[in-house]
Amino acid sequence: MTVIFLTHAEVVIDPDLPVPEWPLNALGRARHARFARDPALAGVGTIFCSAEQKARDGADLTAEVLGASPRVREGLGENDRSATGYLPGPEFQATADRFFANPEQSIRGWERAADAQTRIFAAVRDALAEPRPEGDVLFVAHGGVATLLRCHLAGIEITRKQDQTGGGGNWFAFAPDMTTAPTEWRAI
Repeated sequence: MTVIFLTHAEVVIDPDLPVPEWPLNALGRARHARFARDPALAGVGTIFCSAEQKARDGADLTAEVLGASPRVREGLGENDRSATGYLPGPEFQATADRFFANPEQSIRGWERAADAQTRIFAAVRDALAEPRPEGDVLFVAHGGVATLLRCHLAGIEITRKQDQTGGGGNWFAFAPDMTTAPTEWRAI
């Protein structure tokens, strides 16, 4: 069995909506629909996803092809950034840099990276312990927590150097025992 962790692709950025309510945009939807037919997902029997709209959209598009109903798990959500809400691109990137560089501190009221890492690892571990059909497992979630999970799986300190490229719609795989380093990022 293989575990695949997929980050949502491009979203509709709407400063008037809470970030967890942002859906995938047309390009993001198209990328997820195309990836749902990728041979890497052929063995997937179970899909878990974040409760955030963009991750649910990606999971639903994949589920339509694979015939597996997504299981929503709150613990798979992105790091809590509700203290700032929407931030314009450069300001968001600078804040994210500080988030990863100072994992034991709350940056601008955001959830601490160390806490988000503990949460995402526990959510994945607990989901993998649930009864499920045979086959590979797919998680559809977010880039920030994916980076934190990658760092934990690789046994390294939290660093943004493990972040995905291209802003979303990437995946990596790892063993279900969660004791070996993940594969490199791959774009969908």
